[in-house]
Amino acid sequence: MKILLVNPPNSGRSIPEERYGIDSIKQILKGEPLALEMLAGNLIGHDVRIVDLKVEPDTLDRVLAEFPPDVVGLTGVTCEANSVLALAGRIKKISGAITVVGGIHASNDPEFFNQPQVDYIVMGLGKLSFRQLLDTVQSNPGATTTIPGIAKSTPGKPLEFIPRQYKREDLVDIAAPRYDLVEQYRDSYTLVTLGIRMGFVATAFGCPFNCSFCCIRPLTNGRYLTQEIDSVIRDIKLLRDIPVIRLLDANTFGDPEHSRRLCHAIKEAGIKKQYLADVRSDTVVRHPDLIREWKETGLRAVIIGFEEISDEELQKLNKANKASTNTEAIRILHDLGITIIGDFIISPDYDETRFDQLSDYIRKNAIDLPMPTVLTPLPGTSLYKTLKDRIVINDLDYYTLTNSVIPTRLDEQRFYLRYAEILKEGHTGARL
Repeated sequence: MKILLVNPPNSGRSIPEERYGIDSIKQILKGEPLALEMLAGNLIGHDVRIVDLKVEPDTLDRVLAEFPPDVVGLTGVTCEANSVLALAGRIKKISGAITVVGGIHASNDPEFFNQPQVDYIVMGLGKLSFRQLLDTVQSNPGATTTIPGIAKSTPGKPLEFIPRQYKREDLVDIAAPRYDLVEQYRDSYTLVTLGIRMGFVATAFGCPFNCSFCCIRPLTNGRYLTQEIDSVIRDIKLLRDIPVIRLLDANTFGDPEHSRRLCHAIKEAGIKKQYLADVRSDTVVRHPDLIREWKETGLRAVIIGFEEISDEELQKLNKANKASTNTEAIRILHDLGITIIGDFIISPDYDETRFDQLSDYIRKNAIDLPMPTVLTPLPGTSLYKTLKDRIVINDLDYYTLTNSVIPTRLDEQRFYLRYAEILKEGHTGARL
């Protein structure tokens, strides 16, 4: 079959820009569609293409004409969900192909896509289940509802599906990502601030923690699954001309021993690249020797979800961490010379004092690149259930993590002005 995989265009909207002309907050997602590349790697025997509408937003009609697909797979985060539905409708109108939607929003809120323009919804890791769906569509279409993790749309009726218990087999890591399918876009996948070409590699999937705001858990039902070391080395080598590798995991060092073995394997393979990785602060504090080994192997920057600066607020987010641990992790990383990209969550309940405290914390601790987001109750999370009655904006285009979809304590314009100021705090640039 001909399979077209579609990465949707940047589609999130910005309240601070639209209402107050503050254009420094809006975030643009830019990076290769690794999820689609990995799906494609397991579609041996099919004719597969990827179209990246984030790079070339007006090319879908041309691609559909040049490559009439039998099946189209679409992915998207929450702020892209409306766009994905619109794309599915256009695809149906132009080609009549079978449309399949997966990704993070489909995993957290599958009912959103229970619409006539969508034929199937893939929940959680889809590398194996999507292949099973295609095989079943070809051999026995009536049996597609028996595939765990796959829902056939039933517009007007609730979805019925068999939950999937995700295992290592779902990773199918013997099949390499099809990086070649985005070669025409490769020069666009850069670390924007430095203009450095960057590639994505996965070493693990899922997260065993249960932070109230996080949408990662449904991808694996809370399991933490690691890729085989040899598969990760293979994927890094496939990106041979790319100097910087973003290890695109929710928690790269979630299994310290696996991470240590990977570090040693990179050294033994003689690979000379630089790496960006996600790490919890408590992992840094418990395993500083591991972080030191990675520094020697090329780790140059880490992304840490500090989220908040007090134990009380961390507890409200069910973060399972302490402010003192965050501070100690910062000290260790500074001593090692590793750039810190710090994620913080700004609550709509922030007043001037809370903004001042966060600003002081960022300056005092010399966070190289603070990346604050606005506390957003994403559908499917426990935070959504808690804050549902306070939500005043239901248009998912605004669920970019940079808009407040519940009322702010401060005057709204003042809230976004303070947010914009925080974004500028401590930007010394990523030292790569």
